[in-house]
Amino acid sequence: MEIKTVCQEADGLVNGARQKDYGHPFDDFTRTAAMVTAMLAHKLTKPITAEEMVLIMCQVKLSRQINAPKRDNMVDLAGYAAVEQMVIDRREYGL
Repeated sequence: MEIKTVCQEADGLVNGARQKDYGHPFDDFTRTAAMVTAMLAHKLTKPITAEEMVLIMCQVKLSRQINAPKRDNMVDLAGYAAVEQMVIDRREYGL
């Protein structure tokens, strides 16, 4: 039995199942950021970006890891790191 690292597992999710289900992370997190911006509009001075939304999700995973450590949190953190770069690459280079 081959044991995958958290990075290998995250890569399989980010570039496989998750992208198939939700589309490119830039599009997914742009939509999510717009929804959160609308919800918090009365408190914000400018809109939340897709990049910031990904980092917010990292904070959620860090909070969960502090409260109840488990592999899934670490896999998701690795995945969000990859997703953050995918969002940046799409915005900067159109990838």
